[in-house]
Amino acid sequence: MRFSADALLFDSDETLVSSLASVFACWARWAEMHGITVDDIKAVRPHGRPAAAIVADLLPQDRVAPALALLEQAEVDAADAVVPIAGARELVASLPVGRWAVVTSGTRRVATARLSAAGMRAAHVITADDVQRPKPDPEPFLLAARRLGVDPARCVVVEDAPAGLDAARAAGMSTIAVTTTHRAQELVADAVIPDLTAVTARVTETGLDVTIAA
Repeated sequence: MRFSADALLFDSDETLVSSLASVFACWARWAEMHGITVDDIKAVRPHGRPAAAIVADLLPQDRVAPALALLEQAEVDAADAVVPIAGARELVASLPVGRWAVVTSGTRRVATARLSAAGMRAAHVITADDVQRPKPDPEPFLLAARRLGVDPARCVVVEDAPAGLDAARAAGMSTIAVTTTHRAQELVADAVIPDLTAVTARVTETGLDVTIAA
């Protein structure tokens, strides 16, 4: 499969970086400190949602802000355990700076720390700090397209979570799903792949020629 595009937009966690072990350890310690069980966290469907929304579902409003600050610092401190998803560094290294962006539901501090630990640096990073309506709303992806100066319809989104794929479709963008956190049958996308070794991008006179290996 091939896409003709102007830009690639990537989710961060489990799309560019593998952070599940780090995330689970941080959330487990945080939950214990706040009298919350891992099952309580799973019950609010956390994957692909901003930490602020998850914590707001779990704690009284007056405890949310300090609890979030504690969690963010723990995730930044644990970023050294993060590694790149197979093929991620090679793919983003092949892209011009103005042809890709990271669009994540995490905060800027956490996203930057994890990308750096995995050996990647993005010039354009859209985070939960930048939007009013996170995924599955299309706002984060539409903001990324505006910052890159490209037509949303000429963007290809790479995501691992249904909420992110829903947001991309709502933005009118093409979609590639990676099966790092969900089974293929749970992901609605134009292409479904195991990791980023299946994706290559060639710079053309008009944009990008993105190819998915069979």
